[in-house]
Amino acid sequence: MPTLTYKKAGVDIDKANLFVDKLSKIVKSTERKGVLGRIGSFGGFFEISKTYKNPVLVSSSDGVGTKLKLAFLTNKHDTVGIDLVAMNVDDCLCCGAEPLFFLDYIATGRIDQSVLLDVVKGIARGCKDAGCALLGGETAEMPDFYKAGEYDLSGFCVGIVEKGQIIDGSKIKMGDKVIGLASSGLHSNGYSLVRKLFSKKELKNNSNEFLRPTRIYTKPVLSLVKSKDYRTSLTGIVHITGGGFIDNIPRVIPRGLGVEVYKNSWQIPAVFLEIKQRAGLDMHQMFRTFNMGVGMALIVRSKDAGHTVKHLRKRFKLACRVIGKIVRGNKEVKIS
Repeated sequence: MPTLTYKKAGVDIDKANLFVDKLSKIVKSTERKGVLGRIGSFGGFFEISKTYKNPVLVSSSDGVGTKLKLAFLTNKHDTVGIDLVAMNVDDCLCCGAEPLFFLDYIATGRIDQSVLLDVVKGIARGCKDAGCALLGGETAEMPDFYKAGEYDLSGFCVGIVEKGQIIDGSKIKMGDKVIGLASSGLHSNGYSLVRKLFSKKELKNNSNEFLRPTRIYTKPVLSLVKSKDYRTSLTGIVHITGGGFIDNIPRVIPRGLGVEVYKNSWQIPAVFLEIKQRAGLDMHQMFRTFNMGVGMALIVRSKDAGHTVKHLRKRFKLACRVIGKIVRGNKEVKIS
């Protein structure tokens, strides 16, 4: 009777180990203060700085969604890793937390080293931009589970914040201003709809638009969180992701208050207007599905809004502006 090995069943352990070896230099390039141990051990180690008096860990887990289908379609895999990091670190930022480390999970039918190395290089780029370490991860080879040439990504981020400096929206009050930070495009939401509205040829021809990676806001947001001049003014941070403005902003708004957003206060990028026209959606539906050109919203005291905008523009060349205000309401978002 012929021997049936694990390799013959579709899982090549030697090939997987070789892939891990190739990842070592990429992972090492993301190291930051606090990283202990080495790649390949059973767990990743990170030492919390003793400068924190009452540290609180903040965690987030997310994926890239069906944007991956565009990577498969165009055979371009070097940006979705950035998306993966961004979707997690931008969530952690909403509590005022500094991202410390990141772990990834890659699942595929068969390991294609050239493709997955591009993915991990993107993850490393995202981690360096966010200032967090790529501490480890898992690459699972699962034949018959995924179509040839396809894979799935998910990630896990851990951040840290002083307990007394957590930003949870509880200090938001009537009259606070909403500052919108420009997105880099669609980010990683709404692609199940986008792929139905545009042909494969259109998606390929406009891959620079559709695969543009999600913006990572760590540096500009932490510049406010860590500054005594800005921290006390910053009362809320919102990642405009799945659910758009309508579902995300209320997550930080106290009872008795709402938000009025002025849609004409910034120029909505053309890609969103094209989607609106093709799908036949009204503005409320668009603002509940997409970021509409604003990837993150900051809620600040009215008197400090102008100063905050100038700081972000000058230091980070980040397009941003006041796009709304806190009003009386029942945690709803009014688009006017």
